[in-house]
Amino acid sequence: MTDEKAAPPVVAFYLPQFHPVPDNDAWWGQGFTEWRKVVKGQPLFEGHYQPHMPADLGFYDLRLPEVRWAQAALAREYGIAAFCYYHYWFKGRRILERPFNEVLKSGEPDFPFCLCWANENWTTRWDAGNQHILLAQEYDEADDRDHVRYLIEAFADPRYLRINGRPLLCIYRIQGHPAPQRTLDMWRKEVVAAGLPEPFIVKFDTHGNWEDPARYGCDAAAEFLPHGVWELVPPSPRVTCAPGNQVRDYRDVASYFSTRTQPEWTRYPCVAPGWDNTSRVGDGRAGVFDGTDPDVYETWLRVVRQRVAAQPDEGVVFVNAWNEWAEGAHLEPDERFGRRFLEATGRAVHGSRRPTPLAPPLTTEPTSMGELYTALYERSIRLERAYSEYIARAESELARARSEHSAALHECRDEASRLADYVSDLEAKLRTARVP
Repeated sequence: MTDEKAAPPVVAFYLPQFHPVPDNDAWWGQGFTEWRKVVKGQPLFEGHYQPHMPADLGFYDLRLPEVRWAQAALAREYGIAAFCYYHYWFKGRRILERPFNEVLKSGEPDFPFCLCWANENWTTRWDAGNQHILLAQEYDEADDRDHVRYLIEAFADPRYLRINGRPLLCIYRIQGHPAPQRTLDMWRKEVVAAGLPEPFIVKFDTHGNWEDPARYGCDAAAEFLPHGVWELVPPSPRVTCAPGNQVRDYRDVASYFSTRTQPEWTRYPCVAPGWDNTSRVGDGRAGVFDGTDPDVYETWLRVVRQRVAAQPDEGVVFVNAWNEWAEGAHLEPDERFGRRFLEATGRAVHGSRRPTPLAPPLTTEPTSMGELYTALYERSIRLERAYSEYIARAESELARARSEHSAALHECRDEASRLADYVSDLEAKLRTARVP
């Protein structure tokens, strides 16, 4: 790949979930974020990697601008061109919006981004189904118009990622919209009326729908792993676990999706450093890519990126994900692999060349205060990690103590029963001995 200008950007999905919000407090308990689920992940079979524990960035809080800057600095250093923030809209109601709102209003970090409208129900089962609904995804024409007028503010930002000169908008489940053609036509007209180019709209292939995106009014399609994996890749023969879990060998997934036959329309690839939603959904419903490997990931990313670069028009390669910790899909460093998936991304994108580091954010605070804050923040990360490790050890010790107590209690009861039988037998013998 000699023409770097033609090289497709690698865009990582970004979950803006890791900060408390009132809705999650009400549904899951005070202060809930998915870190609470992440640390409780348990292996389902021999060699299963759980839990996934964060390394360099720790158990962060996305309300902190320093966290968002550190994420962007890591992403740029290792070849990620932009974050694709999940965007939630429920008839004008926003949720988990604070991190992106602050990125948009502050201008920091100076790192490209785009949006993915994650248009599906929120449920207590984390399955986007039609039962146990917490927030329902509903549609009407007036709300669609309000929605695009919100999106225009983001499209106008100079950091917003463009494909073929047009703002890139991804839609997770366009097939769920009752009038997609009408809505997207109206959106394009509204965006042009605001003085911007028409958005370049990508339909994600999700929930068994791999149809031509033009049917829905979209410009292109894109894979969205793990959608399609469970149907197209056979189960791993090496793994035995409880019924209901889905396990695929990571090499098989990478091999299939790096050589997959392309349709007549444009479909962009999606690669994944892993997938394992055990900590989110539990045993019996988990989907797992077993044997994740940075070298396999690097080859997969390199192959599909070269394929997109060979297309006549600009394209994009998606990575699922930057920080889906409860789904085992994260480029952010963890305690097992460190930065190896980031380093693999950098080699696939840059080779031996490294980009210019991201400039630190501007601050009006005195340098000494900034240094003090940084030191305190780093200490808080270490303390939170130590706290999580302590809780994990305490829970393990408590479980061991309960097991030992149960065994000792059972042994005492057995001994008491034996003594009672002995005493009873002895009393019977004594009564017999007293008979004249």
